[in-house]
Amino acid sequence: MSIGEIAGLIAAIAFAILVILFAVPLLKLGRVLEEVRLAVRDIGHESVPVLTEVQGTVRATNEELAKLSVVTEDLARVSQHATVVSENAANMATLFSATLGGPMVKTAAFTYGIRKAIRGEGKSTGRRKK
Repeated sequence: MSIGEIAGLIAAIAFAILVILFAVPLLKLGRVLEEVRLAVRDIGHESVPVLTEVQGTVRATNEELAKLSVVTEDLARVSQHATVVSENAANMATLFSATLGGPMVKTAAFTYGIRKAIRGEGKSTGRRKK
């Protein structure tokens, strides 16, 4: 055996050892990737029922929100009608006080004066009619 053959043999042995050293981590990495693939598959199978249930929940929520929007619109309409009734009541009160308030005050003052005069409680001012 020549020196070149010995060097080639040493290089071949070193290369074989290097391949063996790299093969072990590559095999472990292959197993890890297989486990990841299985985990992803399981997650995919288990997430379908959950997503289906969430979809049903979202549909039910949307239906309830639609009902709530109808109630909100009705409440807005009732509020508008209540505002109109309140304004009408205020207008009626203003009209009542304008038409009947003045004469009622005058009538009350007149009857108060008559009662005072009948009881004799009127203040004399010291002047007499001639």
